[in-house]
Parts: sequence; C-alpha cells; structure tokens
Amino acid sequence: MTDTAPLFGKRIIVTGAARGIGASAARALAAAGATVTGLDITMTSVETPAPKGPGRLIHGVCDVSSRPSTTAAVEQAVAEMGGLDALIHVAGLQRYTPAEEITDEEWDLVLGVNAKGTMITNQAAFPHLKDRGGRIVNFASAAGAMGLRGCAHYAASKGAVLAWTRTIAQEWGRYGISANAVAPGMWTPMYDTTRSGMSPEQLEAHDRGMAMMIPLGGRLGDPDTDMAPVLVFLASDASRFITGQTLAVDGGLMMVR
Repeated sequence: MTDTAPLFGKRIIVTGAARGIGASAARALAAAGATVTGLDITMTSVETPAPKGPGRLIHGVCDVSSRPSTTAAVEQAVAEMGGLDALIHVAGLQRYTPAEEITDEEWDLVLGVNAKGTMITNQAAFPHLKDRGGRIVNFASAAGAMGLRGCAHYAASKGAVLAWTRTIAQEWGRYGISANAVAPGMWTPMYDTTRSGMSPEQLEAHDRGMAMMIPLGGRLGDPDTDMAPVLVFLASDASRFITGQTLAVDGGLMMVR
C-alpha cells in the first residue's frame, strides 16, 4: 500500500482500544494507512507495526472519565503523531440494574464514563482539530434513542452522547470539524460477558429473539468485517460532508426495535 491508502498520512486517536470494537478499529485504521494512537484505561504504552498496511499503532493509557488523564494522553498522542485528524471515541461501559435500584454511585459511574467521558475526550481533541478541520466519531447506542429495559442509566448516558454529538456538529462545523455518532450492534467481549451470565433457557430465548430482530443474519455483527470498514470511511475525507448523523451499524436491529 502507498499514498493511495484511504487514510495515508492521517493521525487518529481511538479510545477503548484495548479490546473489542476499539481494538478492531485501531488495527483497521492503521492498516488503511493512518498513524493511530490507541488509548485505554488498561492499555500499556507500546508501539507496534500496523497489520498489512503502511500505518503504525501507538498505545497509551487513559481514563476517559478523568479530565487530567485524558488531556495528558491526548497531548502526548498529538505530540508523538505530529498532529490530529480524527478522534474515534469508543470507550464506554454498561451496567444492568433495574431503574428503581440504581444507586447514585452507579449512576455517576456510568454517566461519568459514557457521557462525561465523551465530552472530555471531544474537548481535548478540539484544539488540535480547530485549525485544520477533522472528524469526530462518538459511540452511542440504540438504547440512547429507544431506551433499554434494565439499563436506564446506560440508556440515559447514550442519549446524552447523541445530543452532544448533534450539538457539536452544529457548533464546530464552522471549523471544518464533522461529528457523527455510531450505534453499533456488534459481538464483543462485553457481549460475551453478558451471555455468560444467562442460563441455558435464557440464552436460547435471547438468541431466538435476536434472530427475529436482526434482519441481516439474525445475529450481532463482527467488529472486524462489519464495523471497522465503516469507521475507516467516517475517519476519511470521503465523509467530509456528513455531520450530525447517527449511523446504526447493527444489521437492522434499531430499525426493527
């Protein structure tokens, strides 16, 4: 691959890059030619070559719910990469608790990572995108638009991500910054954890329901083949005239629900 790679020369930060969608995204963006800094609270600092591509991967530690941690990580990433062209903000968490049992502490944890973390990471990236323009992609959820039984705080946090993303698309567009949200329906390690807590009967019912609700294939997608190419597009110049949108990459789940 040469400078014809879709992201050749781009500098991109990916949060939540230790596993799942974030790790898949970091690999794919680097393979498409970008220099990528993958940040995660569990990450160790290391640089590795991009798989099957001209880009490179740099890894760093970041707690997105902490402004000092995030600001320092973004500043270091920008210094190492020589600038910033896109932020792919994947980091987040989910908790399952009936609405009437959610404690202040659990509410603050979920909103602190998912909603506040989105604000902090976007604000940290903004000064580095302001002069030249760029792309911001925030990870939301169908739950943010439609609610999710047993996860009211998660749904509220993702609703905040959707509203925040639409608003910065309006405010920051004058700087040439596009901001979009993705609502994924992917099979991830987090989903494996959820499935492991189900009884055989619950799992059977769950899979039967998913088969009915997802028109394309009847199951959640694969981050490498179904999500990563979308993120390469959204991080590229090809998406420069798309902003304020929520793209459901879920096989039709959000449409059917």
